[in-house]
Amino acid sequence: MKGTRLQKPDTGLGRAVPYLPLLWFPAVIFCQELVVRCWVFGAALDRGIGFTLLFSLALGLVCDFFCCLWGERGNRRCSVVLSALLTFWLLVQTVYFTIFKTFLTVYSLGGAGQALQFWRDILAGAGEAWLPLALLLAPPAVLCLFGRPFTPKARAGRRTLIWLAACAAAVQLTGALAVNASTAGVLSDGYLYSEAFVPDLSVARFGVLTTLRLDLRQLFFGSEPESEKPEPGPTPTVVPTVLPGPSAPPADPPAAPEPTFVVYGENTMDIDFAALAGAETDETLKKLHAYFARVQPTDQNAYTGRFAGKNLILMTAEGFSRFAVDEALTPTLYRLANTGFVFENFYNPLWWVSTLDGEYVANTSLIPKPGVWSMYKSGSNSMYFCLGNQFRRLGYATNAYHNHTWDYYSRDISHPNMGYVYKGLGHGLDVRATWPESDLEMMELTVPEYVGEAPFHTYYMTVSGHMNYTFAGNAMAYKHRDAVASLPMSEGPRAYLACQMELDLALESLLRQLEAAGELENTVICLSADHYPYGMEKFQLDELAGEDLDMRFDVYRSTWILWSGDMEEPVTVEKPCSSLDILPTLSNLFGLEYDSRLLMGRDVFSQSPALVVLSDRSFITDLGRYDSKADVFTPAEGAAVPEGYASEVLRRVNDMFFYSKLILENDYYAKIGLAVEH
Repeated sequence: MKGTRLQKPDTGLGRAVPYLPLLWFPAVIFCQELVVRCWVFGAALDRGIGFTLLFSLALGLVCDFFCCLWGERGNRRCSVVLSALLTFWLLVQTVYFTIFKTFLTVYSLGGAGQALQFWRDILAGAGEAWLPLALLLAPPAVLCLFGRPFTPKARAGRRTLIWLAACAAAVQLTGALAVNASTAGVLSDGYLYSEAFVPDLSVARFGVLTTLRLDLRQLFFGSEPESEKPEPGPTPTVVPTVLPGPSAPPADPPAAPEPTFVVYGENTMDIDFAALAGAETDETLKKLHAYFARVQPTDQNAYTGRFAGKNLILMTAEGFSRFAVDEALTPTLYRLANTGFVFENFYNPLWWVSTLDGEYVANTSLIPKPGVWSMYKSGSNSMYFCLGNQFRRLGYATNAYHNHTWDYYSRDISHPNMGYVYKGLGHGLDVRATWPESDLEMMELTVPEYVGEAPFHTYYMTVSGHMNYTFAGNAMAYKHRDAVASLPMSEGPRAYLACQMELDLALESLLRQLEAAGELENTVICLSADHYPYGMEKFQLDELAGEDLDMRFDVYRSTWILWSGDMEEPVTVEKPCSSLDILPTLSNLFGLEYDSRLLMGRDVFSQSPALVVLSDRSFITDLGRYDSKADVFTPAEGAAVPEGYASEVLRRVNDMFFYSKLILENDYYAKIGLAVEH
């Protein structure tokens, strides 16, 4: 009789499961993280490499655990599936960052169907990132073709599984404790890991896959409550390098006559936040009330009501930038940019959901919540201060138009909620369905709809300036290719300027129609970009700029057109400002009733200190720039920086992000009685 073959006892890790398969996932995950870091940030061995290593080891051990639960065939299948899933997310993030210069969140996967409209951009991004994509694909390919040495041959015993689980938990706990113990700087590693979700910084410090976990945590379980006023760590490094800025005053200034002061009121409404906080039982609302009770409102000023009663045309121009303003190629843009208010230091930060977040910031003066579509989420809230709602309460005709698909990014929900009668391609706006569609055609079709209804306020989201910037894949660039053929630039910059010429023609048509209707001098035009033209590489942007651009700050410096037909002389504004300041500045100029404490931006003409905030919580003020990635504050030339200044400003910046999020999540304007009636 044949004897029964007995299974070897599980007397040690190496006997039950060979060591090589257990090294596969920890090593591969870490190497793949390094590939993405090198591609995205240009370096691997930087500040976050230690945390990325620990979290990669922990995740790798978790994968090992699941790949030891089956027989040889089941273990191999599990290894292939897990490797494919993890690699897929790394591939997606690599391509997404290559195109949009930011990272994809899980929430945005819900719009993947709409994003496939831009398949040409996706292919172009994949082609540009072919090397990191090939390196990322190598491990799963090896696993599929030669996977036997890298997968356990049999189901592991209980002792081995317990050992793997314990090791994974220990490494994860070590990483979490190490991160939370890292409190240097205001934007400390612990603060970013446990409280504030900042995708770009999270990837830089913890890795792509840990950022995915943090994203899922906030998506399904809600974001962890941030400290009301996060305690600052050591003051960020202040380096002596200087930037262009205000010159130091002369040692002995000449005597000047005593100035005459005019006392102005404040841009506030009759809201007693302190009383609301005292009567509130909900802790989140109590925190909101208490915060806004402390906020210093902006003052009214000599420009308050300057445009009262006029018409307003507000535009968010796709991919527009200061590079698109050219006296010969775009004469109307040049005219408007140089004969109205001229903002010398205006910035268009790039937010996480690119165009949609750019619209959200300009229209709400709130910072978007990372990980969601804030504009769409606001569609069920009271958006009391949006200009559509403000002007509608004054009896204005309020219309909004977009010349691409009308429900893209769910604008069919958000834009009516901002107070507009909204039309787009496929719903009331019959522009030809080219890619991209024509801004000129949109203007010719829409202006007659409202120009006879004085007063009016109209909002446009344009699309002619959209990437890709090639003559083969962009109908607007192709339309104007001959006009830019002789420019000494590569195809990308020439195609970019060509498609911006369509926006210029749209504005020319707008001015012509306003003048024919007798409304030109009674109309204000406000135009800003959604984001800089990130569809080009740095060398192409350098060609447009005619200089070596600083990609941390200067790439966001743009043009804000604010022009009125009755302005006789341009007004130069040197104060740093951003798209976050557009709504409060317009509200003040038109003499609208609003509460400046409830907005994150500030009226540029007020005495409020300048503050430009980027999505990674870097900032620019009159006194210098803070780079959150390097944790370095660089003073402006001649600026006297008080001790602890950078930390104090960063504390305010953290508040802006935190309370913007709470306003969105809690429909706060409705909670304090600012309901909108459509």
